[in-house]
Amino acid sequence: MRAERALEAVLARAGAAEEVVAPRWPLFADPESGEWTTTARGSWTGGFWAGLLGLRAALSGDPADRAVASGRTAALAPWLEADTATRGMIFWYGTAFTEPELRQRATEALLDAYDPLLGIVPWGGAFGGPRDLARVDSLPGLVPLLGGAGARGLRVMRSHLDRHLDLVTRGDQLVPAWRIAPDGGWVPHPDPPAGWSRTAPWLTLALADAGRVFTSPGPIATPDTSAVAIQVVALLKLSGARPRDQAARMLRDLVTGHLRDGRLLDGCYDLHRGVATRHELVWGDFFLAVGLAILTGAIDPFTC
Repeated sequence: MRAERALEAVLARAGAAEEVVAPRWPLFADPESGEWTTTARGSWTGGFWAGLLGLRAALSGDPADRAVASGRTAALAPWLEADTATRGMIFWYGTAFTEPELRQRATEALLDAYDPLLGIVPWGGAFGGPRDLARVDSLPGLVPLLGGAGARGLRVMRSHLDRHLDLVTRGDQLVPAWRIAPDGGWVPHPDPPAGWSRTAPWLTLALADAGRVFTSPGPIATPDTSAVAIQVVALLKLSGARPRDQAARMLRDLVTGHLRDGRLLDGCYDLHRGVATRHELVWGDFFLAVGLAILTGAIDPFTC
């Protein structure tokens, strides 16, 4: 399947799914039936759905598509008040094609949440568990949001990114989550566990957005097409023919081996808990679509 046709299939799937799931938010879909498991408020993945619909509207030029995308993005607003560093990914990707005012408000909220003693925007308590965590999945979206927010935003972004880079890459295996200990040091946190499929892709994407290069330590241990799709977008943000050629090969493998009727299958939501381990994932579809759109020249690599 050519890249253009693959992109059309993914976006058509998104449009059809929106008619079924709205006003709820899709999270992951059964690989056989295609039926979505949904959430009421979008959780940390809502920005990817709004962004996917925004990409669909940007490429179609249809006012009806734009109205749908704008409505979804506006519905993310309650997350501005949530105590979570994932506001970075929610609002960077969710506002890539609509609602720039929400993006500015999210940036201000993240700056206010920065803890100079920890050197990070803490993971937060919105999803339960310890608040003062450093998790690698706080990097996507947060890095470009803060990096474009003037001198203060750049300082906070660098502090947040450098702290995570130092923690995640300690030792022989990437460790995605760390908590602050009573003595002020950092110790590994078990969730997500070491060896998590999305650790290297999230880190690579954040570093690409910051203009740095990260060499992945090796192949992902757990099959997860969503992690591959994230890595593709990271590679397409890097300059040079070699990363672009690698991204093109990875996209071809995803499209020929795992894309069915516009659905990117074989994504792993949560291997540790056995949840949706071979499913279509909303962020997998999003990053596949973005990767295809960049590769075909439909959007700029740094649009989102």
